[in-house]
Amino acid sequence: MLPLEGFRGTPEEIERQWYERCYRGRGDSMLQLTWRAVLMGSLLGGILSLTNLYIGLKSGWGFGVAITACILSYSIWTALRGLSGGRLTPMTILENNCMQSCASSAGYSTGGTLVSAIAAYVMIHHSAPSTLVLMGWVFFLAILGTTMAIPMKRQMINIEQLRFPSGIAAAETLRALHTTGGHGIQSAIALGVGGVVAALNKLWTEGLSLINPILAPFQGDALFERLNHAIFPQRALDNTVAISWQPMFIAAGAITGLPVCTAMLIGGALCWFVYVPLLRSHGILQSNELKDMLFFTLWGGASCMVTSGLVSFGLQWRSALRAFRDLSGMFTFRRRSDFDPIAAIETPASWFVLGQVVGTIGLAWLGNVAFGMPYWLTIVAVLLSFALALVACRVCGETDSTPVGAMGKVTQLTFGAIYPRSMDVNLMSACVTAGAADSSSDLLTDLKSGYLLGAHPRRQFLAQFSGIFIGTLVSVLSFQAVVRDGAILGGREFPAPAAQTWRAVALALGEGLQNLESVKIWSIVIGGLVGILLPTLAALLPPKGAKWVPSAAGLGLAWTFGFDYCLLFFAGGLIGEIIRRTSPKTHEQYLFPVASGVIAGESLMGVALIFIREGPAMWQQFFGG
Repeated sequence: MLPLEGFRGTPEEIERQWYERCYRGRGDSMLQLTWRAVLMGSLLGGILSLTNLYIGLKSGWGFGVAITACILSYSIWTALRGLSGGRLTPMTILENNCMQSCASSAGYSTGGTLVSAIAAYVMIHHSAPSTLVLMGWVFFLAILGTTMAIPMKRQMINIEQLRFPSGIAAAETLRALHTTGGHGIQSAIALGVGGVVAALNKLWTEGLSLINPILAPFQGDALFERLNHAIFPQRALDNTVAISWQPMFIAAGAITGLPVCTAMLIGGALCWFVYVPLLRSHGILQSNELKDMLFFTLWGGASCMVTSGLVSFGLQWRSALRAFRDLSGMFTFRRRSDFDPIAAIETPASWFVLGQVVGTIGLAWLGNVAFGMPYWLTIVAVLLSFALALVACRVCGETDSTPVGAMGKVTQLTFGAIYPRSMDVNLMSACVTAGAADSSSDLLTDLKSGYLLGAHPRRQFLAQFSGIFIGTLVSVLSFQAVVRDGAILGGREFPAPAAQTWRAVALALGEGLQNLESVKIWSIVIGGLVGILLPTLAALLPPKGAKWVPSAAGLGLAWTFGFDYCLLFFAGGLIGEIIRRTSPKTHEQYLFPVASGVIAGESLMGVALIFIREGPAMWQQFFGG
């Protein structure tokens, strides 16, 4: 059984109990950091990084890849063993855990900044930084975030034993796969079927014309275009309302849950059935292009998300206070004259220092050369990132949610005050802080699963670190191929909601609110008030009443993309809720694997179709900068 309830006693007694009951007989003797685990994790992480890049540019959200990687690795290795006639030995549970850490690092810690701050930079300048600059930036930022988790792990996971619920879920998944193979295989089959069906659907929706131009009229997007003109003869013409068929967002809605998805539907209805028609009736908005309409709607949505994030962040002040109280304990609470077996297997503090120095120097040099950032400002950004990472990791450990969006805006506002009137410096300095904090919390979630399984902490960290190499390579090259000059961002294909929010804040701070149209200023004010009111009301009401308060994040997010996405998210949330109520066991075993498979299959096919369509142009973009 996993030690979910934790251990009791002094810090030394707690660590000794874990060492004796979990680590002994597992982490000290079982295969863990092997070449096959790292190679499999790198391969899966590189592939899954494409899914987070694609869905991040589509919806502004990212989904962890750890559980998906666990199931895929188990099923792929089982298949390879079968093909080899049993000559390959089974992968141990700790090898799978190392693989998961490598895949999670490759698939998550390197791509978040690309769909937010970097995409916002591209939208402002209509061009991306050169491929080499972008690779260096993402790589050094990943080093900074990965090593930043080192001093926090022993305090937050070993001693305080914060739950990190997603880490518990990954550990439970691995244990189920290795103790009850039938259930593991069923989950793997469900994930695979969902992925294949979604990939074939994406091929039908967008790729038939690539196979043969004569098939273009039968392509899914062409059929839905004709359907929209039939159902919404007026609104479909001006692009305010449309129906689309993208199962990826139905799957994302099922994972997100009905409450947030309902808020998105409400927000989308207010935006596209009330706000946009009102702008049209007064002659303020005349364009039929979604990108132009979004540049009016996003101000209220971004303001709502920013203020709600800040309020939610402030309501968690106790977690923040505990995080800073822990700071001294991370480095000083254990000083022994005798041999400490825990210290011998934990990641040493010297690796933390080395990673911070290397990451800071690399980011400072690149920031100055490529973005005009003063060296001292990068150092301030790194110091601030460690402070906010403490808070982010603790909040993630207690609630399973990381307030990265809020922290990104905190740092944008902070650097707007420190170094005003510079959009590039504002974006990239805030990018350092938010990116490092996001990576740290994600990696601590992985380390929590290793702790429960009795893994060797230092070896698991090395697996995490190895993942950033392939993650950087795949995510940056794919981003450059997909985004190119940025013309694709902000439209129906890639609304890039996260980047829209980052750009809006950077523009407001860089150009000044006085330069915005009055309707945008009023949108900011009203959206900000709504973002303050909703989380405050939810905090004041009892739990039964708070559940009826719409999610401010979902409400604001709906104003940053088309109404069709809101419908798809809501459909997914409703389907997931119906399954949860009618068949809890089916929901528990199959919802996440099927939804993850659908997201992965559609995303990978979507990226593949872009590569096929663009052809030689993307290679010129890779190396032309």
